[in-house]
Order: sequence, then C-alpha cells, then structure tokens
Amino acid sequence: MSDEIDTLNPPVPSGEFARVDIVDEMKTSYLDYAMSVIVARALPDVRDGLKPVHRRILFASNEGGFVAGRPYRKSAKIVGDVMGNYHPHGDSAIYDALARMVQPWSLRVPLIDGQGNFGSMDPDPPASMRYTEARLARVANSLLDDLDKDTVDFADNYDGSRREPTVLPARFPNLLVNGAGGIAVGMATNIPPHNLGEVIDGCLALIDDPLMAPEDLMAIIPGPDFPTAPLILGQSGVKAAYMTGRGSILMRARHTIEKGRGDRESIVFTSIPYQVGKSGLVEKIADAAKEKRIEGIADIRDESSNRGGVRVVVDLKRDATADVVLNQIWRHTPAQASFPANMLAIRGGRPETLGLKDILQAFIAFREEVITRRTKFELNKARERAHILLGLVVAVSNLDEVVAMIRGSSNPADARAKLLAKEWPIGDIAQYIALVEAIEPSDAEHGGTYRLSERQVRAILELRLHRLTALGRDEIGDELKELATAIEEYLSILGDRAKLYEVMRAELREIRDLYATPRLSEIAPAWDGIDDEDLIEREEMVVTVTHGGYIKRTPLDTFRAQARGGKGRSGMATKDEDAVVELFVTSTHNPVLFFTNTGRVYRLKVWKLPEGGPQTKGRPMVNILPLGDEERVTNVLPLPEDETEWAKLNIVFATEQGMVRRNSMDAFTNVPTAGKYAMGFVEGSGDRLIGVELLTETQEIFLASDGGKAIRFSATDARETKSRTGIGVRGMKLRDGQKVVSMAVLDEGEWSTEQRDAYLRTAPWKDNEAEAALDPDTLTRMADGEEFVLTITANGYGKISSSYEYRTIGRGGQGLTNIGTPDSNPDRNGPVVASFPVRHGAQLMLVTDQAKLIRMPIQLRHLLPAEHPGGFRIIGRGSAGVRIFNVAAGEHVVGAALIDETEEPENEAEEMIAEEIVDHGGSLNPTVPYTTPQSDDDIADEPDSD
Repeated sequence: MSDEIDTLNPPVPSGEFARVDIVDEMKTSYLDYAMSVIVARALPDVRDGLKPVHRRILFASNEGGFVAGRPYRKSAKIVGDVMGNYHPHGDSAIYDALARMVQPWSLRVPLIDGQGNFGSMDPDPPASMRYTEARLARVANSLLDDLDKDTVDFADNYDGSRREPTVLPARFPNLLVNGAGGIAVGMATNIPPHNLGEVIDGCLALIDDPLMAPEDLMAIIPGPDFPTAPLILGQSGVKAAYMTGRGSILMRARHTIEKGRGDRESIVFTSIPYQVGKSGLVEKIADAAKEKRIEGIADIRDESSNRGGVRVVVDLKRDATADVVLNQIWRHTPAQASFPANMLAIRGGRPETLGLKDILQAFIAFREEVITRRTKFELNKARERAHILLGLVVAVSNLDEVVAMIRGSSNPADARAKLLAKEWPIGDIAQYIALVEAIEPSDAEHGGTYRLSERQVRAILELRLHRLTALGRDEIGDELKELATAIEEYLSILGDRAKLYEVMRAELREIRDLYATPRLSEIAPAWDGIDDEDLIEREEMVVTVTHGGYIKRTPLDTFRAQARGGKGRSGMATKDEDAVVELFVTSTHNPVLFFTNTGRVYRLKVWKLPEGGPQTKGRPMVNILPLGDEERVTNVLPLPEDETEWAKLNIVFATEQGMVRRNSMDAFTNVPTAGKYAMGFVEGSGDRLIGVELLTETQEIFLASDGGKAIRFSATDARETKSRTGIGVRGMKLRDGQKVVSMAVLDEGEWSTEQRDAYLRTAPWKDNEAEAALDPDTLTRMADGEEFVLTITANGYGKISSSYEYRTIGRGGQGLTNIGTPDSNPDRNGPVVASFPVRHGAQLMLVTDQAKLIRMPIQLRHLLPAEHPGGFRIIGRGSAGVRIFNVAAGEHVVGAALIDETEEPENEAEEMIAEEIVDHGGSLNPTVPYTTPQSDDDIADEPDSD
C-alpha cells in the first residue's frame, strides 16, 4: 500500500505550488488589508496628528520649495508630485485632502495657504486643481522644522526610489488642534478641533505636573474650538470624550434677534455647527416650515458674504414668538447638531481610543524623543566641525613646523603621512580637546601631545593661505569657542531631563505666541440647550400606545373640548387597523420608561414623544426608540417628574417562569439613549418578561399561573437588589409545563385574617342577610378598600373574586387555588389566560386564537340598580367560574385585557386587530388598558360550580 499513489492528493512538485486553505487565506489577506487601511491610510498618528496623505502633501510641498514666502504653485503640480513620488492613489483623493487643509471652516489652523476657489461652507466643492494655487502656511513650518536633523525615521516610498518620513517632528499637538476624521475597516475616528493656545497651555501644565487629573486639564482646555464658531451646550459630552475617548458634543448655531418693520422679529444666525452645510441648513429650515413642523416663519434668506461672514435671516410672522420658533428649529433642523467624538488614533503602531490626557502625554513623549534626537544630531555635527577646527588650531599654532614639513615632502601623500605621524604639543587647546573629543584631557598642561586624524590632515592640506593671517587664526579660534559652548549646552540638555523639558517649554511658548488666536466656540451652560424643557410649556398630555407599536401624545384639553356627556373620552379610539393598549395622563416634563420583551428599558420625556390629534395614529415606536429585531415594547411606565419622589418607589419585574426581582428606582435614574438591560434571564431558558409595575414596600405582589394557581406575597419578601441584569428570586413555584401569565400589585391593607374572614361573610356583594360581624365604620372602610380580581381561562370561563379571598403567604410557594375545576368535567376551563384586578365601569376584551373578539362591560352586580339585569357576581376564589365567552369547538381564548374606552370602533377593524393579535401568538398584556371593537354577542351566565 505504501507504494500506491493517492489520486485525490497527488504529491506537490517541489518549488511549484503549495496547497493553501481558502478560508485561512481569506482571513489572513483580509486582516492584512484591514491593518493596511487602518495604519497606512485612514487613521491619524497621535504624534503629528496627520494621516499619510496629509503628511505626504506637506513633505512634498516642503521638498519642492512650495513654502511660505515663496510664490504660489499650481495645486496640480503639488498633487502630481505627491502622487508620483509618495502616494500612489487617485489625484482626487489627494486634492480633496489638500483643499481641506486650506479651508478655515474645516481646520482650526489651516496648514496650506491657498489662492483661488477652494470651496465654501455651503458646501460648494473647490475648483479644479488646474485653477487653484497653493503653498505651505507659515504654521506648517512648525510641523516640518528639524526634519533634516535625524529627528524622525524615514522609510522607502512605494517603489523604493525615495525616502519619506514616517512621522513629522511636529512642534504642537496637531491632532487636537485640527482634529481628524476617517473611516477604516471596522473602526472610525472623529476628533474635534481645539484652540491652539489652550492646547499648548495644557501641554505646559502637564509637563509641570505629570500626575494632573483629566478634570484639572479641562479647566485649561474646557472643550473643542470649532472653526465655524457654534455654541457648545454643556460639558457632559466633552467630559465623556476627554475621559473615555468617546462622547457626543452638542452644538448650536449662534443667533441674535432683530426687530424689523411692524414690530416683526427676525432670527439671524451668525454661525453654524461644525460640518453642517449652510445651504443644506437653510433648505431644511424651509422644508420644515413648509411641512408645518416649524410654525411662524414668514421668509428665510441667506445674506452671508466673505467679508461679513455667516448671516442667515429667518423672518417671523407677526404673531410668532422667537423663542418658540427657535425651539422648533433646534428640534427639527441641523441648527442644533451633535459631534460624535471618537478619539481614535495610531499610537505605537496600533489603533487606540485615547482621552485628552493620553493624547497630550503621547505628544510630550514624542517631543522629548525629537528634541533628544535633534540634540544628538547637532552635538555630533558640532563635534565633527570642532574636530576639524582643532586640527586647524594645531596647524596654525605650529605654523612654521607644518609649513616646513609640507615643503619638505615629495608629494601630498608624503606630507599627509608626516602630519599623521607627528605628535603635537597640546598647549592651550586642552580644554577644547576634552569637550570636542569627549575624552579626559590627559596631562595636557604637563606636556601632553595630540595626534591629528585623517580628516584633520586633509583639512590642513586644503587650508587656504588667507586663513593663515592673524584675522584668519582669530576666526578659527572664535568659531571653536562658539562650538565648544554649543557642545557644552547640548551635553547639558542630554544629561539633564529638566533642561530638556525647559527647551520643550520654550518651543511651545514660541508657537503659542506666534499662532494662537482667541477661542471661537463659546461653551454655554447645559441648561441653555441640553434639553428644551425650559422652552416647553408644562402641559397635561394624554399618551396613547397601540398594540401595533404606535405612540402619540395629545393635549388633555383637546379631549375635554370634544367631550360628550362630560366624560372627555370621545375620539380616543383608534379607527385604523390597531388598538390602544396603554392610555395615561401625564405632564410634558415627566419621564416615561419603555420595557421590551427582551428585558431592555428605554427612557424618554413626554415632550419628546410625537404629538398628534385625537384621531391620528401616532408614530411607530421603532422610529423613536432604537429597538432591535424581534424586540417590541410590552410595558410602559410613566414616572413622577420629581426624581426625589422616586426614592419612595420600587419597580418589580416578573417573568413567565415565575422569577421576580424588585429594584430601587435609582437603577433607572440614568438610562442612555440606546437603552440598557433592565431584567436578566436564565441563559437558554426561553424565559421572557411578562410584567413590570411600580409599587411601594407596603404593597403586595400578585402572580397567577396558567395552572389555576395564584400567590400573593409582600413586596418586601422579594428583597431589593441593585443589579439590573440579575434574574431575581423565585416568586412562584410552577409545575412542569406551567407558566406565569399575569402580575399585578395589590394594596396590603390594615386588616387581620379574622377581619377579612368576617368581612367575606357579610360583604355588601353577598346575597345572604347574615348579621354583620364588624362595626359599621370598619365594614365601610374595608368595602372602600376592596379590590376585585378577574380570572379568565382558555375555554371562555371566568369569575371575579374579592382580593380578600387571597391571603398573603410566603414567596416561592405554589400558591392558592385561583379558579376551581368541576369534578364532573376537569377539562372544562382549560388553562388560565389572565388574572388581574378590575373595576366597575371598565370594559373587558377577549380574543381567541381564531381571531374572534368580544367586548363587554365590567359591571359588578351589587353596584347596579336592582332593576338592572345581568352583571358579574362576586364569587369565591375556589369556584369554577361562569361562561364568559362561548367559544367554538377547538377554539381558545388567548388574550384578555382591560379597556378604558366606551366608544365603539368600526367592525372592519375588529377582524384586523384579532388577526394581528393571533399573529403575535396571542401575547396581550393583561395589566394595561386595551381598546377594541365591541361585540354584540350575548353573554350567558352559568351557575357557580360551587
């Protein structure tokens, strides 16, 4: 077998090819490509703040002599040099980068001095490169200075024909001053520009105190300084960016209010947010006014000019209020925009997200390296020159002997050999020898000698005769003394780090004094724009949430104005293919929590919800909240506006598998825009959130399972936890295959078990006439505080019982019987669908898995007039219930909800609502109001099974 040839895997001829797994090859190749884009194209270097294309433009311009003080050169010439020598990419990419370095609205300190049309803030594109001219700006010299002094490393260009610097020896932190933006593979950077003077002051402070806290640095560098001079609203986003490298910085256009003819007001914008196009802003304001999203605008025009700067005039109508219109402009247009800071840069050859202090520390360390390398270079160069001068000094000091040796030589080689072999007396140059040659002066003052080097002999032989005059000898001596002083200075810098840092300080101060300008962007207090609540009138709103995921808010006065019979509820029903599942009244300034089936929570103020009329549908919540796939809102909780009241409240969660968790409201004080997890689940369990409620420690939690059991326990039995991702504690013990279907909150009350039993014997809803065992006052108070629990089963049976029937027991048990089962027909009821408190006058909606609905009033028989027929009787907790919905064979009730609505919707909507509910698996939240069409089906009560 060993001699057989494998026909499927024949041997590979040596040196021809090798088998490579395509998956491994694609991974390796893609990672190589990604790192190439990240390091060599898209991200700036933290040291000079430049991406390769910008660095090559500056280097090529400097190399070609296109510098400040010299004539402008065609941009096409610069682009051609860069593309041909260093950057083998498209000319449009190079020219776009060059044009951006010219634009004062793009860079806080432009690095290229341009002549011609380089675009505008509108934003108009620059003219073609053949029409524009450019050269380096003077400040760019500070990035290129000392490039020829071995301060940075050089590398081969793309074809190995030239050398280019891997980084420029920048004298100021250009990464912060001009910012950067770029998109790489899997990552992006967006660094805001800053004020040059503030950044250098921050560097100086950090040099003086390397342990300075980032908060102290923010006192020197309070925030970005955008070249378009917008207002920066608050410092929370700035602080996040400076501390963590990521943050959202809110900007707003500056404006003034001018009075016109007829007392009409005009809003005049004098600056715009950074990276917002002016013409686009004008168009968006005009479009919003046309679509009535902004009301009160009569006209808008752009009066900007090169000399006068930005001036966008918004004329208002006679009855319009400037503050209200401004509030709408901030909300609906980019006049208020955010800058998503993501301070990602290359440090040590790797991309890193850096804070403010990290960037300054990296720059300071880089400048220390640059100054050290420059000083070593200048030291070596000075020593080389001084070494030559030492030889000349020796020759001049021994002129007669040197001349005699040269004259007596047969040829230059012989003269060179004689000069090299001769030992010369050191004499007065001993101090220079020690400094220049970096050796200790051997007994120089006691007859020491000095031998010339090859370079010194060559310089002596090439010495011109005029240098032998007294003046020439003095010049050599003076130059040597200057070099000796310089060498001594260089050595002191290299030997003393404190002196090196003093050099760095002096250079930074020089740059600041030459190029620093006053701050353009003013930092306004957070209340001036973080939230617009100060400009929003406090008003009562009716918030409506539909089963289909739509939400809206409507002023409460609207309903009162349209009320019929003084109830103020007409027009609240949804007339389309949806139904209301939540309706509550709250203030515009109140926060609302939105909980989803995946256990996440989102938070919005009411004024941020879309406003709509009584008959409008609202907007999908997926357009308002960043919901994920298959994620939908299941619970909505309005909260008190005053967060100090939250300390009195707890929030309780319940899951389908019987887990309960109680949290302090402190855990939900800060909810980010992207939401956060509010409830955890056992991994792989398939558990889901079925209820969220607010409660106090004096209230009680009521859970009901589909197996006909219910448990009631004190809120304090579920200990309060700080965790938001924990699964909680066992609230109810379930048998295999069972699940919790409802959670409710009941009032604890002050009554003992004996008082409850006595009340149940003589309750007002009892048909018997037994003598009351309680005094009239207690009986009245217990009746006033009594709650009634409705339980519905899948086969259409149900019953209402007093909450006093459910005694309080410990958490974690199987609970009490919630609804009984007839002995003659155990399968009569089917599983429990819902169990929750109801009130007299509300309405109940039931829906089946065949998309049939029924809607009926909740009328408690004992509260109806004697002549009124029907109504629900209050029956015992263990009774089997009565028929509520006469379902067909094989049909089951899958949802039940309480309705706070009396208006009858259209019949066509009934089928659509039912179909939608069935499509969602019958998942209806039973603890919230629900608006559905009313059925005309008759309801027949059956006798109690007990």
